Amino acid sequence: MAKSKRFYECSDCGAVTASFLGRCPDCGAWGALVEKSVTDPAEARAMALGLSSGARTARVAAASTIALGAVTGESGARLTTGFTEIDRVLGGGLMPGSYVLLGGDPGIGKSTLMLQLAERLSPDADGILYVAGEESPFQIRQRAERLGLRVAALQLCVELNVQALAATLEAQSPTLVIVDSVQALYHPDASGAAGSVTQIKACASLLMTLAKTRNICIILIGHVTKDGAVSGPKLLEHTVDTVLYLEGDKYKTLRILRSVKNRFGATHEIGVFEMTEAGMSEMSNPSALFLSQTSRQGLPGSVIVAAIEGTRPVLVEVQALVGQTAYSTPRRLANGVELNRLHQIIAVLERRVGLDLSRHDAYVNVVGGLRLDDPAADLGVALAIVSSWRDVGVRPSLALAGEIGLTGEVRPVRMADRRIQEAARLGLRRLALPADSTLGAPADADAFELLPVANLMDALLACLPSAARPLGSARQTGYNAAHPQIP
Repeated sequence: MAKSKRFYECSDCGAVTASFLGRCPDCGAWGALVEKSVTDPAEARAMALGLSSGARTARVAAASTIALGAVTGESGARLTTGFTEIDRVLGGGLMPGSYVLLGGDPGIGKSTLMLQLAERLSPDADGILYVAGEESPFQIRQRAERLGLRVAALQLCVELNVQALAATLEAQSPTLVIVDSVQALYHPDASGAAGSVTQIKACASLLMTLAKTRNICIILIGHVTKDGAVSGPKLLEHTVDTVLYLEGDKYKTLRILRSVKNRFGATHEIGVFEMTEAGMSEMSNPSALFLSQTSRQGLPGSVIVAAIEGTRPVLVEVQALVGQTAYSTPRRLANGVELNRLHQIIAVLERRVGLDLSRHDAYVNVVGGLRLDDPAADLGVALAIVSSWRDVGVRPSLALAGEIGLTGEVRPVRMADRRIQEAARLGLRRLALPADSTLGAPADADAFELLPVANLMDALLACLPSAARPLGSARQTGYNAAHPQIP
């Protein structure tokens, strides 16, 4: 009799260790290692794939190869979803045979958005199949009636067994399949309960095979963890063609559909929606949503940033509040920008400009709930902090864009032309850009002013009123010779 081999597998991430540990070495989860044993090498390989001990690895013939130049056939036309914002994020629509993962917090609107997408596609597509793993058909119909959707032709499938689902897809060959959600499916030959690592891995692998071999577009709705990542193995995000996240505050109506991976289009593209009583409504002009009348009045601590999200220019208001701290260590809070980036900008202001914030709290907020990943927002954050510290607003009708380096220089930004055109379209008259990026002025260049800046001090002198330009001691910065206005 063969000797059994014992090992321990993490129930959260699927990592395998030879000995028991209190904490998983890969994901850091406590008490997640489960003891398992195997006697046959074939069983070990089957268990590594998430299959049961009865699923032996059969001997197969060698695979054939083909030269890339000999590959023939044309890819089908993209399937437009009926949502301009979704098509933008996907890179022009759904690619036939694509495998898409949609994640988001509970109650953010994932199922609502997918139900609306299915309703808009039903008249044009050959077959739309909605796999309901968490709701009954009656609940889905109630949701559709509440949203005013016409989904009489939409086919529902209430099946959690992924093998039975695969047989249905092979028999019907629909154009689009929406699975809500992948954590609800289970594979009868895989170990663990539905939603576990091995189950998600086995179900996702089978569905991926169907998508590629049958040319079926499959959209998986996935749960997220408390850290904001899609629940299940990281392999799930590596397997799919596109990973989308639906973001937003449940107390606000704004929703952002963000692409973090896309094999058929640009990454970090965003689509902007508003959650209404009739479901998700597209916002074709998000800059007007993020800007208010007060953001154009030059209030202290408020600036307008010309950012690029994916390929879309967005003007957004960034606010800062600097005040005397009541604690031994000043507080630094950021909403909409990365906190570590805020720490770095404050350090550059202290060292290169002479701004002493060691006894001041600093709070930064992006108005509207948008999360800015564009490093060109650095210049706006820095000017907002200085404006709040001096209690003086920046010049009116001004937008900013520029990445700040550790030496205080303002580095060039990408897509400067689009930032300029968006600022001019919304009626702004000035845009501060790095000196190497001031290109592509709008048609009415006489009414639009470009402010080229090479470093932080140039930006302060160009964007702040003359009464607010002296910032105090900057003798240690090395800018005094070039800017004698600074004491």
